[in-house]
Amino acid sequence: MTGLRGRRVLLGVTGGIAAYKAAYLARALQEDGANVTAVLTASATRFIGPDTFSGLTGNPAHSSVWDAPGSVLHVELAHATDVLVIAPATANLIAKLAHGLADDLLSAVALEYGGPVVLAPAMHAGMWNAPATQQNVRTLAGRGVRFVGPVEGPLAHGDDGVGRMSEPDEIVSVVRSAATGPSPTVGPLAGRRVVVTAGATHEPIDPVRFLGNRSSGKMGVAIAAEALARGADVTLVLGPARVRPPTGVDVVEVGTAEEMRAAVRAHADADVIVMAAAVADFRPKRPADRKLKKDHGVPELVLEPTVDILAELGEAKRPAQVLVGFAAETDDVETAGRSKLAHKGVDLLVANEVGRPDTGFGADTNVAAILSAGGRDVATRTWTKQKLAGALWDQVGLILAERGQGS
Repeated sequence: MTGLRGRRVLLGVTGGIAAYKAAYLARALQEDGANVTAVLTASATRFIGPDTFSGLTGNPAHSSVWDAPGSVLHVELAHATDVLVIAPATANLIAKLAHGLADDLLSAVALEYGGPVVLAPAMHAGMWNAPATQQNVRTLAGRGVRFVGPVEGPLAHGDDGVGRMSEPDEIVSVVRSAATGPSPTVGPLAGRRVVVTAGATHEPIDPVRFLGNRSSGKMGVAIAAEALARGADVTLVLGPARVRPPTGVDVVEVGTAEEMRAAVRAHADADVIVMAAAVADFRPKRPADRKLKKDHGVPELVLEPTVDILAELGEAKRPAQVLVGFAAETDDVETAGRSKLAHKGVDLLVANEVGRPDTGFGADTNVAAILSAGGRDVATRTWTKQKLAGALWDQVGLILAERGQGS
């Protein structure tokens, strides 16, 4: 049975280049079982027409409060909706929702509507990073609105940055969670304190250079976002990364393995700790305090191991606490993962293949298995990072349920 079967989804479309993606989203929502009705702003119709959505969904698409004379259209639409998703959501639309404005059909529906709301922002990076937009996002997140994206990628005017709308399958996943599950404030992880690590660590060679790895932080950020969507109080310990943390989590930024260790230890009383970061295994034993000059010859680097944060957490783990580790491997992935599962004292271990363009560091997908100390493994497959995050929290939820409500 598909996740959105029988659910009535109102798809709001605003005026941005990404409006064309909303047509793909409408089809994807339908394929997941939803009954979709579209509402377009006047600006959206400059990019894509209502007839496109009428043809895709089989329902009339609307763009004006005057589309149905004799009826109170915004009230009818709001009361006939199980979940409202707006994609793309422009900075202007986000501002209007944050301040309760209702000067067109879509914003009037949103103000009247009292159910779950999902926003997929799309705008230029400068607009997304503007303090006003970030304040509006925080305001809406505080009201329980779910955000998916934006992500980093090509933008209008030939630029690159954070502001690109998330892909339809990722938006569908969040809509499904919003439509079929409880609200974030009463979700399955409500009342749980969660720590997630993400990104790489950079171990200094000198003030300019460092030893590091290719981790983008995408996987850890996806795990943190999913925990937040399920109602958890989330602390994200974030090393150097190429992705923005989700709105609504408490972010602790770190650089080195030792800094990450200190940050995790400061929050080690959490109910769940997920060590998704790619912590460097080695660091220079004696980093130079000045830049090493090329004309002085090739320096000899003496390395020493960094602290094994996961092993430390495993040794100190409380009986009710859930600890999750990650293993990034290029060969014998599951074998290496099972060894780590046995020796690190973790409850779950994500054995993740790396070294190929379509999996692991920087990719949007992972070839991975979820290994369980309790024998409840999830077999190796190709996942989007969002779906892997969801499956991981499903497994954590089962463990928490078995151990009761104590922390």
